[in-house]
Amino acid sequence: MASTAQIIHFMEQAFPGRTHHIVATGDRSATLRQPVGEVHTRPGGTVSGPTLMGLADAALYVAIHATLGITPHAVTSNLNIHFLRRPSGDKAVVAVCRLLRVGRSAVVGEVALYSEGEDEPVAHATGSYALPRTDRTTDPA
Repeated sequence: MASTAQIIHFMEQAFPGRTHHIVATGDRSATLRQPVGEVHTRPGGTVSGPTLMGLADAALYVAIHATLGITPHAVTSNLNIHFLRRPSGDKAVVAVCRLLRVGRSAVVGEVALYSEGEDEPVAHATGSYALPRTDRTTDPA
């Protein structure tokens, strides 16, 4: 397992342009927050699908690090998303991820996405990651 601080450090180095924030991590879980700005919205004042998909994918990646240690070369092998309701374009989006299966070569998880402060999810994603056997490490340095 990697600590939240270690994951934040890794993500800052690996993805310096990222705009989401890691709120919490735990064994098989992660919560991320995406502030919403003009670049994240589409005509009509709603959060864009690519923003929601990207946040879901990032939440899965962070949960993997929290569970297995920093695993830089883990790659998305599948991502499915159901858009459930219109997300508010003036509220941050919160992604709550739970890993359902952690195997030697693959991880499967789900992510619920919410407009901040709302109880009902705006989207639900499931995804899987392929794990290279030679890349896993518990030392993030």
